[in-house]
Amino acid sequence: HVQLVESGGGSVQAGGSLRLSCVASEDITNYSCMGWFRQAPGLEREEVGLLFTGLRSTDYRASVKGRFTILQDNTKKTIWLHMSDLKPEDTAMYYCAAQPWCLNLATMCKPAQGCSWGQGTQVTVS
Repeated sequence: HVQLVESGGGSVQAGGSLRLSCVASEDITNYSCMGWFRQAPGLEREEVGLLFTGLRSTDYRASVKGRFTILQDNTKKTIWLHMSDLKPEDTAMYYCAAQPWCLNLATMCKPAQGCSWGQGTQVTVS
């Protein structure tokens, strides 16, 4: 499995911005799908956004559309999650994931064992 390392989390005020990074141990195009998930305390992990690495197309959950953007740099084996206009409800541990193939955002990493996961980075919005 690919190793994924996230960074860039932190504490920001509502309306602020953050950029999360996910660096992979191998070529990210080996995985058709890379994505970002988040989990708030007491809640289930939820999908945030999906990147089809070959197509360079993305999809996002409704609550973050227009505020979050996933970008990729294949030479750096990295994807980023640019988050703007952050809201308190965006507070969560954010995880990067990679899956060899997926159909769409709703089904990515279901079950979770089908994906490689990073260790997570905390985002707190107050």
